[in-house]
This record gives sequence, structure tokens and C-alpha cells, in this order.
Amino acid sequence: MKIKDVIEYLESVAPLSYQEDYDNAGLITGDPDWELKRTLLCLDLTEAVMAEAVIKGCNLIISHHPFIFKGIKKLTPGTPETNILTKSITTHTAIYAIHTNLDNSLEGLNAFVMKALGISEYRVLRPFTGKLSKLVTFCPVDHAENVRNALFQAGAGHIGNYDQCSFNLQGTGTFRAYGKASPFVGEKNRIHQEPEIRIEVIFQNYLENEIISSLLKSHPYEEVAYDLYPLANSYTKAGAGLIGELAHPMKESGFLDLVKERLQIPYLRHSKLRGSPVRKVALCTGSGSFLIPDASKAGAHIFLTGDLKYHDFFLSSDQLVLADIGHYESEKGVKEWLFAVLIEKFPNFACLISEIDTNPVYYY
Repeated sequence: MKIKDVIEYLESVAPLSYQEDYDNAGLITGDPDWELKRTLLCLDLTEAVMAEAVIKGCNLIISHHPFIFKGIKKLTPGTPETNILTKSITTHTAIYAIHTNLDNSLEGLNAFVMKALGISEYRVLRPFTGKLSKLVTFCPVDHAENVRNALFQAGAGHIGNYDQCSFNLQGTGTFRAYGKASPFVGEKNRIHQEPEIRIEVIFQNYLENEIISSLLKSHPYEEVAYDLYPLANSYTKAGAGLIGELAHPMKESGFLDLVKERLQIPYLRHSKLRGSPVRKVALCTGSGSFLIPDASKAGAHIFLTGDLKYHDFFLSSDQLVLADIGHYESEKGVKEWLFAVLIEKFPNFACLISEIDTNPVYYY
């Protein structure tokens, strides 16, 4: 088993195209073609976690936060970045980060926390836009089914909870082959009319190369005509934050007690309680203050996130309670999420959860 096998699977669950512009998710050091020995899972890659990986014989570290987040201008002895990078290179230990691409995945870390709170039905709070395209191609009638199936297998045709979606319209295509052409139908130097099907499918932008490749392989024509259209539609299967509903309304204080118990949080900060029952819950693990307007607009009764500033609490409304559950506390479950996902896919995979507590915040 190679390191790239794990990477390819993780990126099928949380595509790198989902990451924010400022992020640095993906393979940071190492060779994807290395044979995989063991993997260590962590929230933050510190020097202690790096040492733990070496001691336990792990040659792949998967962290949530990228240890190289901003540009490194100098590699001088004594800095954590230099020490980690040096150890990674000298021990042939690959480092991979799965950060905002996981945060923005429908079944990613936010979903893990939602389920821990007993909320199994949820949707994306702020769906992506500009992540979809439409492919239009023209195919002989007798080959249309084969071409459609190839496009579906490559990932095209997903709309909401439906797959294999396409629009098909029959018409007549015309062309004339000349020069070195070797036409599939018709004769050279003579105009030809062919009954064709216009096939339209929607796909996520990051799948474009694979979908075009599948189209060209499955299409019978020597020269395949197709059009690509960027779409402004929302993509509801990915984006920032989640919102869902509790099975039964709870008192605000009771729900906050539940949050502390289920997420093992010693303390949390919150805006003024409204004395109203909690039914709709919005959540963004990590730093999610940018989603306060979205949570309010969506009718959430409470919004859980981390890193709220003093002035953020003024953004709470008569309906919305804001609760800062801590950055670390909201994301520490990523190790369990990664373990469950990887073991389900690779049952014999040597996968270890880091035992190092990397929370830099203490409570007195």
C-alpha cells in the first residue's frame, strides 16, 4: 500500500478544491509513491507529535491544521517549523494536511460534531457557488447511452440527492471530412447529416479533466464536439458550516449542558440566553464568526463555533444565541473522524491516533 492510496481516498471525500484560498491543505512533505508503514492522526503537528510519529514507526502524519500555513522565509535551527521539517526529511516521514477542504465537506468534521450532539439531519449553512460547470456534447444516437454512462462514472450528473442526471435532445448534426480525416460515419469531401443526441450534464469543476477524458474515450467520433459552461448555481453538498434540527426542542441551558457533556468542554462563552426553546442549531468548527449573519438568516436558535471576539457577541439577535465552544474543543474530534473513515476503507490499515494533547489554551 502506498501513501498515495490514502491521499487519493481522502481527497475523494474532501477534494482539495474545497479548501479556502488562504489554506495549505494537501501533501506538504514526502513522496506519494512511498510505501506506507503506519499513519499517525493529529489535530496539530507539533515537535512532540513529530517525535511520537518517529517513535511509533509512522511514515505518514495526517493533521487537520497545516503546520506550514504561511510562507517560511528562513530555515534556521531552533524554530518549530525548521525542526519539524528537518525531522520529516531525515526520517522520510510524509506530512499531509486535511483542513478547510474537510471543514467544507458535507460529511466532514462539522457533521461529526452534529452527530455527537444527536443531530443527524443537517444541510450546508453557506453553500459554495461557482464550483459547478455544465458539459454539452453531441453523439450518434446508437452511442448515446455508452457516452452518458461514461460521464456518470466519471462523476458527472449529480444534482442534490440525485445522480445520473442528464438532459437529452435529438437533432441532426452536419459535417464534412477532408484532408487526413478518418470519419466514423460519412465519406470524405462530402457533407454528411447524422441523427445525434445532445447530452447535457452538470459536474463539479475539479472533475473536469477526468470527465473530458472519459468523454473522449467513450465517444466514437474522431473529433468530439463539446461545450463547457461555468455555472453560478449553489452547490448544496459543500460549503461553510451546517445547520440542523434537534429531534425535540430543548431549553437553552439544557442544550448548552449537552454541548459541554458531549464535546467534553469545561467552559464555554455565550451571549444572553433568550428564554426560548432551541430547535435549529447552526455549527462551524474552528473560527466561524463570519457565518453569524448566515446562521441568523437561516433561523438558527443557537450558533456554535470558536474564536468569537468581544464585538461578535453584539451580533446576536432576539432569536440567535452565540456560543463560543473553543477552537480546539470544536475540532479535536478530527482524529476520531479520520480513524473511522480510514479504517472503514482500509480495514487492515495501521492507523494510530496521536496521544499528544496539543491544546495551547488552559483554564484556571
